[in-house]
Amino acid sequence: MKYRLGIDVGGTNTDAVILDESLNVIESTKSHTTPDIETGIYNSMKTVIDHSGIDPNMITHAMLGTTQCTNAIVERKNLAKVGIIRLGYPASVSILPYTAWPEDMVKVLSGKYSILHGGAEYNGNPISDFDGNELRQLLKDWRGQVESIAIVGVFSSIKPEQENEAAAIIKEEYGEDFPVSLSSTIGSIGLIERENATILNAALHNVIQRTANGFAQSLIHEGVKNAKTYLCQNDGTLMSIDYARHYPILTIGSGPTNSIRGASYLADSKNAVVLDIGGTTADLGVLVNGFPRESSIAVDVGGIRTNFRMPDIISIGLGGGSIVTEDDNGDITIGPESVGYQIEEKSLVFGGKTMTTTDIAVRLGKSDVGEYQNVAGISLAFAQRVEDKIQEIIENAIDQMKTSSDDVDLILVGGGAIIAPKQLQGVKSIIQHPQGSVANAIGASIAQVSGDFEKLYSYEKVQREDALNDARSFAEDQAVAAGANVSTLELVDVNETPLAYAPGKTTKVRIKVVGELN
Repeated sequence: MKYRLGIDVGGTNTDAVILDESLNVIESTKSHTTPDIETGIYNSMKTVIDHSGIDPNMITHAMLGTTQCTNAIVERKNLAKVGIIRLGYPASVSILPYTAWPEDMVKVLSGKYSILHGGAEYNGNPISDFDGNELRQLLKDWRGQVESIAIVGVFSSIKPEQENEAAAIIKEEYGEDFPVSLSSTIGSIGLIERENATILNAALHNVIQRTANGFAQSLIHEGVKNAKTYLCQNDGTLMSIDYARHYPILTIGSGPTNSIRGASYLADSKNAVVLDIGGTTADLGVLVNGFPRESSIAVDVGGIRTNFRMPDIISIGLGGGSIVTEDDNGDITIGPESVGYQIEEKSLVFGGKTMTTTDIAVRLGKSDVGEYQNVAGISLAFAQRVEDKIQEIIENAIDQMKTSSDDVDLILVGGGAIIAPKQLQGVKSIIQHPQGSVANAIGASIAQVSGDFEKLYSYEKVQREDALNDARSFAEDQAVAAGANVSTLELVDVNETPLAYAPGKTTKVRIKVVGELN
């Protein structure tokens, strides 16, 4: 028998599950996330393996979903010193790198940048010739002052050759292991947002190395020595550890997508709204053909505007640990303040002194956690008013995610799901599963591996069928590099967007493929 181990680290809880060959849940656990993250990962891993009684050597795949990269950006901690090389002189000097960035973030990343000759026009013609000697002189000046480099060419999504040439020179000068991020492999069309995403990817180099190494060491320490290791991406799929070391930015937003994929699996549904209620926040996403719906607009990450792929998620300050208060006028406030992972110390039902939404759920008989007598004194009328407020918050969030007025199916998951009402306007059915509290770890365990490729093609110069086949070939190469079995690859999404401002029937083609673990 072979097994999979899935771990998901959230802001409040670290969840772990073990699945058998048929993807049935053998054992699961939920524990508090520790301040150093790694200890929580190891504790959850040890608990789930010990309780299952399986031989650790029989675990063949281990998956980790983590918020470490997101936290590093938000908290401005453990980030690499980044040098930015923009290829686009003189056309792009009017808007400099780090435009509209928070000042504290710029200081953390060193603030070093240079705009060099190179780049392309929208039709692929060069803005100016790339100068390797110019780059070498810059690298000489920067030696010892940067830990990672982001290369951004104007319209490199059309002509990536200059970025590749620049990367080769950096490897020559700084060594093969020096981390280099290329914008043509990370962001979409749009210089500044693509540049921002590439800078963040370069900044996360140290964080992802520590995360990957810590995960590997925890597995070895627990006797899991034969497993292939993966990190979760923010499109609901997986990538190999080696691939993640090059593209750490793809882990940002992976937590909610793990829950969405896990909800899809548990509910056996491919199209629904998913509500994942944790201890502090609730995340809403939409399942489309079994995968999370992607955001169609630029997304802010830690105050920085980017255009790399991100799931379409709404987060609201509502969770099982959300604090409930009433002012002198009788108005009720729920969250966004929360007792978080200290719920078992501070919540009334566990003997604490802070009223939370979990206390209300127990008072209304919706849950039997803790001690009921600790909340018996809460007025039933007040508890009902709180639930009405919770219902209003959730219904408003669901309305924001809907694309029509039709009622939708809702899959309810997460450890805080006990606070949700049993009926909601605009919802035709609410689906819950006994394993829903660890849907995020299950989503990590059952995920496939994806490849996603985007490029501009002129349909006057290239036949549409040839363009689609070319893009699919690149997407499949990405999937295989990320750890997919080439024989299982299948096409899941084709998106063609004509660009009215570009000549020659220019069309942005985006292809996504998925495959099973290699």
